[in-house]
Amino acid sequence: MKYIYGIDVGGTTVKLGLFKEDGSLVEKWEIPTRKENGGAHIIEDIGAALKENIAAHEIREDQLIGAGVGVPGAVLSFEKVNECVNLGWGQVNVAEELGKLLGCPVKVTNDANVAALGELWVGAAKDFCSAVMVTLGTGVGGGMIVDGQIINGSHGYGGEIGHMTVNPAETRRCNCGKTGCLELYASATGIVFETKKALKESDAETSLRRMTDFSAKDIFDLAKEGDAFAAEQVDHLGEKLALAFGNITLTVDPEVFVLGGGVSKAGNILLDAIKKHYRKYTFGAVTEGKFILASLGNDAGIYGAARLIKGE
Repeated sequence: MKYIYGIDVGGTTVKLGLFKEDGSLVEKWEIPTRKENGGAHIIEDIGAALKENIAAHEIREDQLIGAGVGVPGAVLSFEKVNECVNLGWGQVNVAEELGKLLGCPVKVTNDANVAALGELWVGAAKDFCSAVMVTLGTGVGGGMIVDGQIINGSHGYGGEIGHMTVNPAETRRCNCGKTGCLELYASATGIVFETKKALKESDAETSLRRMTDFSAKDIFDLAKEGDAFAAEQVDHLGEKLALAFGNITLTVDPEVFVLGGGVSKAGNILLDAIKKHYRKYTFGAVTEGKFILASLGNDAGIYGAARLIKGE
């Protein structure tokens, strides 16, 4: 029996998974992400946690294929983190440092890429070879897999879908420093911001006015219940996503778009809003885009990280 470790490094916790070579999960657990001192302890903490697990399962050196890692930042050559602000990292050769601790091969890529790989390996997109994964949560992340290959780009910025410009006239700045980013509209906070803005500019009747505060989920729920104003906000969101997805389609032509993250839990109402507008941003054979919901949830990262080290 051979084993692989999948590691998904987040700003609060590090998710770890022990997998068999066929993709079956043996065990998963978490450790805190210690970001003090510029994240200096993160790699050593991961190494210690994995060594303890290796000992507990009595895994021999010849049984361990390696460890794959997903991080929230740009990665070069599946080895070096170019920058990872959320962890306090500048340039860090994660593959080399963790590899020395474990004595096995280590590969690293962006966390959205490993989520996409996970869904392609054993999740919602397992019947496809090319997919674009879009995570809609506090921010908007993206991972592109074309013909089984991750699109990293020459600087590690491939797949930064959340920072595609979808409104050149926007003056509000995104966390990345740009204006007009998809994240300003399609993140959970962006959806709420745009809806509150629309409320101020409209006198339309809506149950949202009777709420002291509301979430993106509230907007979707009211739209499902027939609230016309809420439905209009979902429609606006669908158009922004359709614009971004249309441009992506005419760049890499994926077989399928996989939507994950908390906002995707809205389900079919979100998919239908995207499909409604998608056609006008594409042409020819790609006008019938395929959109599906992710199925692995928060485990997508550890599955994809394991798939990263497994290779073909």
